[in-house]
Amino acid sequence: MTAARHPQRILVATTNPGKFREIVAIFGPLPVQLVGLDELGQPPPVVEDGATFAANAAKKALHYAAWSKLWTLAEDSGLEVNALDRAPGVYSARYAGPDSTDAANNAKLVAALTGVPDHQRSARFRCAAVLAAPDGILARAEGTIEGRIIDQPRGRNGFGYDPHFFVPELACTTAELSPHDKNRLSHRGQALRALLPQIQRLLQTPQTT
Repeated sequence: MTAARHPQRILVATTNPGKFREIVAIFGPLPVQLVGLDELGQPPPVVEDGATFAANAAKKALHYAAWSKLWTLAEDSGLEVNALDRAPGVYSARYAGPDSTDAANNAKLVAALTGVPDHQRSARFRCAAVLAAPDGILARAEGTIEGRIIDQPRGRNGFGYDPHFFVPELACTTAELSPHDKNRLSHRGQALRALLPQIQRLLQTPQTT
């Protein structure tokens, strides 16, 4: 596997506009154009059946890199709640069922924690990010942020489980953070910032033919 032919574009393998905005904000220093899946027509679906976030991120990155012939950034992330045996985990996006909404997922989460006291509601957001070329993986990184689940949503700046994810050290939910602070502190922000210098080094290496 080789990192030949530095790209002019990197595909960001997500259709989630919130995630795409966060990634573009962090990867702004890269001398490449970031494009979303929706800009490249009808991508073939990928089955996210990995047992871990890292496995799903790698599968998505390789799948869409092979399809697009572009370096591809993919991430998989979600919520782990200790009192629920780390559920919803890799099923975070479809916790309430296929094609479930954020509202439905959050409603199921709050219901599942009925009767669980605050001090037993510890949780974390976890993210795995992978960059792949059509012929193999180029870079990997992970990030986490610890918090606890609250019943009443707070904040409007996030998406997914953000309004219910309270970070005691910050005295707010991740949906109450400004976009700048969220990119700096979140699990996804941590993973992407760890990936950024790896990509910069790849872009600085001599091209091969």
